[in-house]
Amino acid sequence: MSLQTRIPIVPVLPDSAPFTGEQRAWLNGFFAAILSADQVSAPTALSAGDAAALMPDMPAPAADDGADDGAPWHDPAMPLTERMALAQGKALPRRMMAAMAQQDCGQCGYVCETYAKALADGAESKLNLCAPGGKETLRMLKQLAEETAAAPASAPAAAPAPAAVSYDHTPHAPAPLGTRENPGEVTFLGRTRLNKDGSEKETWHIEFDLAGSGIDYVAGDSFGVFPVNDPDLVAAVLGALHAPPDFPIADKTLGEVLSREVCLKSAPDALFTLISYITGGERKAKARALASGEDPDGDAAILDVLAALEKFPGIRPDPEALVECLEPLQPRLYSISSSPTATPGKLTLTVDAVRYDLTGRTRLGVASTFLGSRIAPGTRMKAYIQKAHGFALPDDLARDVIMVGPGTGIAPFRSFLHERLAAKAPGRNWLFFGHQKRDTDFFYEDELSGLQACGTLTRLDTAWSRDGAGKVYVQDKIRAAGPELWAWLQAGAHFYICGDAKRMAKDVEAAMAAVAVEHGGLSAEAAARFVADLKTAGRYQADVY
Repeated sequence: MSLQTRIPIVPVLPDSAPFTGEQRAWLNGFFAAILSADQVSAPTALSAGDAAALMPDMPAPAADDGADDGAPWHDPAMPLTERMALAQGKALPRRMMAAMAQQDCGQCGYVCETYAKALADGAESKLNLCAPGGKETLRMLKQLAEETAAAPASAPAAAPAPAAVSYDHTPHAPAPLGTRENPGEVTFLGRTRLNKDGSEKETWHIEFDLAGSGIDYVAGDSFGVFPVNDPDLVAAVLGALHAPPDFPIADKTLGEVLSREVCLKSAPDALFTLISYITGGERKAKARALASGEDPDGDAAILDVLAALEKFPGIRPDPEALVECLEPLQPRLYSISSSPTATPGKLTLTVDAVRYDLTGRTRLGVASTFLGSRIAPGTRMKAYIQKAHGFALPDDLARDVIMVGPGTGIAPFRSFLHERLAAKAPGRNWLFFGHQKRDTDFFYEDELSGLQACGTLTRLDTAWSRDGAGKVYVQDKIRAAGPELWAWLQAGAHFYICGDAKRMAKDVEAAMAAVAVEHGGLSAEAAARFVADLKTAGRYQADVY
C-alpha cells in the first residue's frame, strides 16, 4: 500500500507558518498520524498559536529563516568548521547547505542549496550524494539528520519521508532523456593525448558520438559519465575478501557489483563498523575509532576499501554485508570542451588522468583512467548532461568575454570560443591559459593560433609555472594586464573562471580585486564590492571543482 493510500496528504501548515523546518516536519507528521486513524472527517487549518500549543518543547524558530542571509558560507575554499559556525542557529536547510562542498557542481543532481532543502524537507533521502564533500560532508549531514530525528525525544514518529525525486524535483514525473535519472547511450570514439613527450601530466582529448542518445547540450554544460572500477583493483579487493567473483549478490555477482555499483575509493565509516563486529581486542577498538572519524594510526585519509581490508588482515566479512557498507559508485562530471553549434552530434572532454603512487600501490582516478585508457573506441556507454548553473555565454553576442582556464580548466572556454566563432559573435574574446611547461603542456595550441588568426580569439595570455626561475600563474598575468582588463570590465565584459576551487579560483578573485584597486582607484572594500556586484549581475561566473 502506498504512502498516499495510508496517510491523507493534507497541507496543514503552510511554509509561511512561523516555525523552523524541524518544527513543521514534527507538526505535519503529528497531524498526518491523526488523519491516518480517521479521527477527523476533514483537515482543519490551524493557526500558528494553536499549532504551537500542541507542539512539545522544541528550539525556538531562528530569527532569520535564511531566505536573505546571503549564504556567507557558500565558499568552496572555506573549511567545514568555519562554514558550520557561520550557519549556526539557522534553519536546518541552511545548516545542511553549509555542510556541502559549496561547488554547485551538480554531481548530486542538485546544487548545494536545493540538495540541502530536499534533504531537510524529506524529498531526498540519500545523504551521500555530495561527491566533492566526501566523508566530511557525509558525517556532518548524518549528524544534522540524527539531531533532527532525536529532537524532541517525546515526539511521535513523523510520517515516512517520500521517495527520492528526479533532479528537476518533480515527484513522480518521468525524468527527461539524457538526465542523470534517465541517461542516454553515447558512443566513445577515441582519445588523443594533449601533452607532448616529457610532460609530467597525462591529459586526454576525449570524443563521443551522440547519435541516437537523445542528448543535447549548450556551451557551458557538463557531461556525466558512469565509470567502471579498475579491474585490477576489483581483483585485489576480491582477493582481500577471499571471495570468488561469481559469489551471488541478489541477481548479480560480487564481481559485477564491485566493478560497476560501489565506490572503492575512500573507505566509508560503515565499513569500519562492520570490521569492528568481526574482530576483537585492540583491532576492534581501532576499527571503532576509524568508524567514528578518528585517526588512530595517522593513515585514515589514505585508506581506500582495499587498504582498509588489508589493515585488518585475516578478517573475512560476508561479501553481501560488505557491499551493503560501501557507497554507491557515483557518476563523474566533466566540463564539455566542444560546441554543439560548431560540431553538432559530437561532444568532447578534456580530462586529466589521475594516477599516483601511495604506500607502494598505484592509485587511479576511477573515471579519468576509465576514459583515458580502459574503454575501447566504439563502446556504447551511458551518459547524461548536467545543465549549467550560472555558467553560460552572455545572450548579447556583442558582449566581450574574458576567460581564465589553466590546465583542464580550458575545457569550457574551448567550447565558448568555437561557439562564438560558429555564431559569428562580434564581441571580443580574451583567454588566460596556464600550465607547467609551454613545450609539453600547451593544450590546443594550434587551434588557439587558428582562432587568433581568424580574429575570434582577440587576446591570449599564457602562464607557465615551471619554465623559468620563478613560477608564473594566471593570476600573475591578470595583475600584469591590469589596465587593459579594467578597461574591458568597464566596457561591460563578462568574466569567467574554470578550475581548482580551493586555491586558483581564490587567487584569481584576489587578483581581480587588486586590479580594481590599482587601476580603478577603488578602496579594498569597494574593490571587494565591485567583484561581488559582478557576480550578482551574472558577469563573474565560475565553474570550479
